[in-house]
Amino acid sequence: MSGWGTKDIPRLDGKTAVVTGANSGIGYYTALELARAGAQVVIGCRDAGRGEEALKGLRQQSGGAVELVPLDLSSLASVRSFADEVRRRHPSLDLLVNNAGIMALPRRETTADGFEKQFGTNHLGHFALTGLLLPALRASAAPRVVTVSSAVAWPAQLDLDDLQSERRYTPMGAYGRSKLANLLFMLELQRRAGGTGLRSVAAHPGGASTGLQKHAFARSIKWFGQPAQAGALPSLRAATAPDVQGGDYYGPWLMLMRGAPIHAWIPPQARNEQTAARLWQRSEELTGVKFDLS
Repeated sequence: MSGWGTKDIPRLDGKTAVVTGANSGIGYYTALELARAGAQVVIGCRDAGRGEEALKGLRQQSGGAVELVPLDLSSLASVRSFADEVRRRHPSLDLLVNNAGIMALPRRETTADGFEKQFGTNHLGHFALTGLLLPALRASAAPRVVTVSSAVAWPAQLDLDDLQSERRYTPMGAYGRSKLANLLFMLELQRRAGGTGLRSVAAHPGGASTGLQKHAFARSIKWFGQPAQAGALPSLRAATAPDVQGGDYYGPWLMLMRGAPIHAWIPPQARNEQTAARLWQRSEELTGVKFDLS
């Protein structure tokens, strides 16, 4: 089945994009195709050595303008430093792709700020980053925020009284809750953005073979998944397609695992507006970041 592909990405000359976790996998190919289409791309990477290696590869392969700014989403200090530097370099930002993530840590670990590491990195880090970059996004004529979730959000249930998995921790359970939080955040951001012109959307890569699966699913992904290049397509469609509407969600068409990106179903628990509002409030309290959407 043919469908939406990199051939459908419009020219992005004059646009500026930020992609988190772009040193490898889906983030790398998302940044690559954005740069090939003419966007100026800022990549945020935690590991300096891998970031420099990715920067070199992206520049060589795209022939475009790519920059590197250090970013560790498990540290709010790093998130603030990254946002300050991006805003200094680029007062107007057209696109933010919240891509970086960690998956299925065997044991419960905490971030520099004391948060359960998957929730703290995958959700709170990106929540804070989006809020801190909001002034630059709102300076753009048509800003877009893409948050990368996962099909494992479907069975997840968010316990607002145990966001840090202190009572009970399982590797995939914590990961699924963080990915459900991504969808709750995406939809709540769209509701709050109202008539500002900002579009908040989401994507999931299906069964993409990346470094993310080192703790889980590696064998299944090998047989049933798709390469990282293909896994980046839902993010790229959400980020660039002209007909994307706020609140849209994209993923692979075949069994949620592989194939061209199409509109994906959002789990009903992600549409719970009361849960989303409470999660937003708790995220503001935990990160100290408030969104100016007035």
